[in-house]
Amino acid sequence: MNKEKVLVIKIGGNSIDNPKELVAFLETIATIKTPFILVHGGGKLATDLAEKLNIPQQLIDGRRITNAETIKIATMVYAGYINKNIVALLQKNNKNSIGLSGADANLIQTTKRVHPTIDYGFVGDLHTTSINTEFIENLLNFDLTPVVNAITHDGKGELLNTNADSIANALAVSLASKYEVSLLYCFEKNGVLYDPSNDDSVIHELNHQQFEELKQQGIISKGMLPKLDNCFHALQNGVQTIAILKATLILGFLNHTNHEYTRIIK
Repeated sequence: MNKEKVLVIKIGGNSIDNPKELVAFLETIATIKTPFILVHGGGKLATDLAEKLNIPQQLIDGRRITNAETIKIATMVYAGYINKNIVALLQKNNKNSIGLSGADANLIQTTKRVHPTIDYGFVGDLHTTSINTEFIENLLNFDLTPVVNAITHDGKGELLNTNADSIANALAVSLASKYEVSLLYCFEKNGVLYDPSNDDSVIHELNHQQFEELKQQGIISKGMLPKLDNCFHALQNGVQTIAILKATLILGFLNHTNHEYTRIIK
């Protein structure tokens, strides 16, 4: 018996920071017939607001240090403006959707990160039982499109900032036993690049050994590291298809007419 297909789509980078690109992307995905979950962060907007409020921001290996003031900003930006703006635009395009943080309906419960040398602040780490899978399934059964942001909670009343790529990975893995899941990381580039300044230098297929080699060479670095760590974790845990691609080309990917993307393979 064939499993029902579900897409987990993560949108990030300039594709979410640029209003025109975001509008075009949402108009495009609203036409997708396959049920999907949309996951987003919103790093640049949060950073811009923090700078205006003179709250210093720090990233380590692509992950944000979230102090007490930054978690307030992240919640306002991710769970507030960006999330509701996306939901409104999807509604405009006749895609009935619901915006959610991890605290809503206990959707995503995380654990505050403990690190031996780095204080990440109010950052949440996912675990195997973080996702309220039954709730997600119920939403999909009601033909609702979940729009999930990067704010989670610890079950003790604390809001935590969690890497949105990791949330997309966790959602995909949690659904993989019941659905045929595709995990798509969409942003402004054509995929993972050998040369970040050359959009044509796409690595079309990437396995874990190649990833480790390119990481050691410094070709893959910074924010791409946690994204790819999540990709390989998803691949090892039942997710059928994993790709990193340009947001504007998502329909071409789904229709098999776009061949400029990175596919994660074993």
